[in-house]
Amino acid sequence: MILVTGGAGFIGSNFVLGWLATQTESVLNLDKLTYAGNLNNLASIQGDQRHIFVHADINDSAKLDQLFAEHQPRAVVHFAAESHVDRSIHGPSAFIETNVNGTFKLLEATRAYWQNLDEARKASFRFLHVSTDEVYGSLEKDDPPFSETTPYAPNSPYSASKAASDHLVRAYHHTYGLPTLTTNCSNNYGPYHFPEKLIPLVITNARAGKDLPIYGDGSQVRDWLYVADHCAAIRQVLEAGRPGETYNIGGWNEKTNLNVVHTICDLLDELQAKSSGSYRDQIKHVKDRPGHDKRYAIDARKIERELGWKPVETFETGLRKTVQWYLENDAWTSQVLSGEYKNWVALQYQQA
Repeated sequence: MILVTGGAGFIGSNFVLGWLATQTESVLNLDKLTYAGNLNNLASIQGDQRHIFVHADINDSAKLDQLFAEHQPRAVVHFAAESHVDRSIHGPSAFIETNVNGTFKLLEATRAYWQNLDEARKASFRFLHVSTDEVYGSLEKDDPPFSETTPYAPNSPYSASKAASDHLVRAYHHTYGLPTLTTNCSNNYGPYHFPEKLIPLVITNARAGKDLPIYGDGSQVRDWLYVADHCAAIRQVLEAGRPGETYNIGGWNEKTNLNVVHTICDLLDELQAKSSGSYRDQIKHVKDRPGHDKRYAIDARKIERELGWKPVETFETGLRKTVQWYLENDAWTSQVLSGEYKNWVALQYQQA
């Protein structure tokens, strides 16, 4: 069994679904179910005996100790985090509480459990920490992409909290010998993405006839990674990664925000045309975000060279799949926008 934290969120739920579709091993899924945690993401595996869901907080040390003792996982895959830059600017305390303190509590519980394992299980145990490229700061136009040796230079409360958690994970490996792995990924997109991030927000707003907000002139560059590719990379790192190592996971798809929005509009024009005009007509430029990083780009050669992983999807194929998923899953989107998805917690799970 593996323990997955944050497994009802966007990337976490995609990972759990992908794991159960490709592996026989069970998943213990721990999620606090904050606003971005959605049990509807996991509706397709309801009743699957290999999936055990626990509604809990990674800051609850007693609960963590209980779960480790009861389920004896052979690995931890740590997704649980507050992740939205705008929210971190307006309310940074939640990011420190979850991303820093929560990771510390999880590491402590993991260390206490791991130290009492027999030597064979200690050697095979893994703690995989899922992080972000934003810890590296911002790139200029002609700078080389972020590598695993790029110095940390976080520029937002969100990225600073993730940088702190990365350092804690590194310290627990070097100080205590805990067999840790860290992955730093570029911008993910795909199914079950909460509609506050760029791609799902644009799809949702466009279909609702609302403005499509773009910060500044839209020239900010991001590297885009389809979520299923990211999850495949994490599985490979968990299986074959070397303890103490960091692996950058990217899609080799640098795009400006404006280009991303234009591409979404063009896909919607093709797949669900408006009665008149183009979805591009709804684009509206708004005041830029404070301290907005100019460019992120990931050098993913290490994980390809050492572990044999590279993305399957191009940006074009992945984005088409994403837009089609949202067109085919109106019920999911409407429940998220209305808040109705929160009712699913009380109806489906009673764990404390």
